[in-house]
Amino acid sequence: MTEKREHNEQHDQQPARHRRDKGLQRRRVLIGGGTVAMAGGLLAAGLASADTPDSTSSTTTSGSEATTNVSTDASASATTGVCTLTAEVTEGPYSLDGALIRTDLREEKDGVEVQYTFTVVDQDNDCAPLADALVELWHCDALGEYSGYVGKNGHTEDDDGTFLRGGQMTDSNGQVGLTSIWPGHYVSRAVHVHMRVHTDVTLADGTYTGGTVVHTGQLFFDADINEEVQATSPYSDNTTAETVLADDTIYDDGGAASGLLTLTALGSSVSDGYTATLTVGVSTS
Repeated sequence: MTEKREHNEQHDQQPARHRRDKGLQRRRVLIGGGTVAMAGGLLAAGLASADTPDSTSSTTTSGSEATTNVSTDASASATTGVCTLTAEVTEGPYSLDGALIRTDLREEKDGVEVQYTFTVVDQDNDCAPLADALVELWHCDALGEYSGYVGKNGHTEDDDGTFLRGGQMTDSNGQVGLTSIWPGHYVSRAVHVHMRVHTDVTLADGTYTGGTVVHTGQLFFDADINEEVQATSPYSDNTTAETVLADDTIYDDGGAASGLLTLTALGSSVSDGYTATLTVGVSTS
């Protein structure tokens, strides 16, 4: 398929601080049943979309809970034992090496809480859960600023180089939980989170060294819920133009296979936060 690269990210003139854009192409295989089911209940949550065969999304609200389920092309092969290889895209100009190993990335940053649960499966090992892999996230704050690059999107604030960055190792079921805030926005991109999955890292002094990156992707949020979030404080203090998901240059409308999260409200108000789940299919070879 046609290679897609993130474009128009502001201030990409600092290549010395960025990894080289790997230019990886988006890839697809079918998603499936028996082996993936080993990951248990949380994996089932990440695959809640497989109830319908078409690639559509739906949002339902009942009482205090709102859930957005995103379907994939998976359901037709629920018993084949093969899995979706999650889309590979550019990591963008705001990556940094040596993320902190931790489960809570927020530090002192205000915003709507997001509790992530990822299940990582290895397409090259019959879709078995991938244990002892580092799942790393990074994203901007409510004003659209990335730690280590504060000011690049027009706002002045303290920059410790670590806020809203970090990762944790997957357990024996390939699962990992991380907590952060809903990202803000900045010119040219829809709201998103960056992700890398590493294998064979060495942990020391609260961070990591070495290893191999086996997945580089981005995560996306339901457009209707995001509109509600961005209208609340502190997101509403960000007056820069926002790109909607449908107009994003990276997201290709592929649902969960392209990084669209399954969201469940933690309460009756947007400010109560959300859980976000996704099964991430990687290729360790």
